[in-house]
Amino acid sequence: MDFVYNANPSRVIFGAGARARVGEELERLGIKRAIVLSTPDQSQLAAEIAKTIGGRAGIMYPGAVMHTPTEVTESALQAVSSVRADGCLAIGGGSTTGLSKAIAYRTDLPQLIVPTTFAGSEMTPILGQTEMGRKTTLSSPKVLPETVIYDPELTVTMPKFISGPSGLNAIAHSMEGLYARDRNPIISMMAEESIRALGVALPKLMDDPSNLEAHGDALYGAWFAGICLGSVGMAIHHKICHTLGGTLNLNHADVHALMLPYTAAYNREAAPEAMAAIARALKADDGPRGLYALMKVCASKRSLKEMGVSEADLEKVADIAMENPYFNPRPVTREGIREMLQAAYEGREP
Repeated sequence: MDFVYNANPSRVIFGAGARARVGEELERLGIKRAIVLSTPDQSQLAAEIAKTIGGRAGIMYPGAVMHTPTEVTESALQAVSSVRADGCLAIGGGSTTGLSKAIAYRTDLPQLIVPTTFAGSEMTPILGQTEMGRKTTLSSPKVLPETVIYDPELTVTMPKFISGPSGLNAIAHSMEGLYARDRNPIISMMAEESIRALGVALPKLMDDPSNLEAHGDALYGAWFAGICLGSVGMAIHHKICHTLGGTLNLNHADVHALMLPYTAAYNREAAPEAMAAIARALKADDGPRGLYALMKVCASKRSLKEMGVSEADLEKVADIAMENPYFNPRPVTREGIREMLQAAYEGREP
């Protein structure tokens, strides 16, 4: 029971319709001219919210893309300068949050995040960004958003092919929190509760994407997952997913969703307490197999081959994954990584 727990300072507003409080929360942060960030697909929603805050919407920037390329960040910084924006309002998923964080890292501007997916990155001081085809991560207090508004009504519009992988992506944060080197009882409790909530909610969303109660449960689980991601170190799952996504430009959530049972299986013998917690949360006999069953129901792509990855790509990814390795309960070997990737390539049960 020897541990250190650092709680990241952030303000959370949670509830259906909570987006109506964007204006007052911007005022609370002292933001008078926000850069309003979104992806192109979320630009209409961003415009609708911007309309409710009047002059506090200094400039719209609907150019966020996945993996946070540095060239997009540079373009957004020009927009910040053009109106002397004094804060970021990010409306969207992990791509939009990532761009907001990249701006904040370079300018220290305050951030208000309104998530529309289950990414969880809004609760972390971690920034992942891509330059010259390589994705790297950094951690800084400047990156942690000051305020997050969770409104389940905004996730109801997600189609199943987005909500399922997004929720599985969140589970990955909680799973790795359970066997992190710096894990602690508070994070372990949140992680297991997060997996339980998402494990119940996601199949319901696959059956009925309009189920508001299930969206609330999933968003609650994603919030806890984000706290796990931001509080303790991540391991092989995040390393391999960042390598796959950044190197091969694969969809971020789809990669996390697919790889979840395979990275769990990699650590099955080395992290028995974590695997038992996952099994309890999913009401399964075995943690990795429980995750595989959930992946089969909720993932959009069920093998790396289905994503267009070649076996030659697997060799390249295995090589890159061995560079600057993360801590992991089981020693990371190229042979082990290659076997894991092969199982995911074929989509077989781990």
